[in-house]
Amino acid sequence: MPAISRDEVAHLARLSRLALSDAELDQFAGQLDSILSHVRTISEVAAADVPATASPNPATNVTRPDEVVPGLTPQEALSGAPAVDEQRFMVPQILGEGE
Repeated sequence: MPAISRDEVAHLARLSRLALSDAELDQFAGQLDSILSHVRTISEVAAADVPATASPNPATNVTRPDEVVPGLTPQEALSGAPAVDEQRFMVPQILGEGE
């Protein structure tokens, strides 16, 4: 027995406001039935004693620990800038700021 009928697909299409032809209804009914059959098979295999996991491989945190290190002074940061204005990088205007 199919998991979803052509009439149910037509009903879902109406709810979704999709205009489907008769050929599309038949095609999608077959595809959705196949998908639901696979989901049913997977549901039968899944056991309550198997813990849920996002990945079969164990994952560990690979980030480095946070360590406070001295940063650049404003003068050091701006030393390579082509233009500076009041301890800020000076760049060409790209948007009309006066508008």
